[in-house]
Amino acid sequence: MVARSRVELPPQVTERFEVFVNGVPQRPGVDFEQAGRTLFFGRELATEGRLGFWRWASMLLGIAGTYRKNDTVDVAYESGGRRQVATGLRFEEIED
Repeated sequence: MVARSRVELPPQVTERFEVFVNGVPQRPGVDFEQAGRTLFFGRELATEGRLGFWRWASMLLGIAGTYRKNDTVDVAYESGGRRQVATGLRFEEIED
């Protein structure tokens, strides 16, 4: 099975928009596919959960850092003649 991710576009996003994952521009047809108002990414996007007490304590003491995955999806679009950005869009994993 291949893990992919899905993102629903917010209602205010118009037809013309740009997609960014972790601040990096994504190309339609290459990095993601669009079906209606849903974007499908050919890879798994992930976000780190809440850090527990011991993880925070070890970071505070300089024992360990955090290198967990924390992907973000942003969409830039035009609205009312101004450039807007919808940030931190929710995504979910899907399996094919």
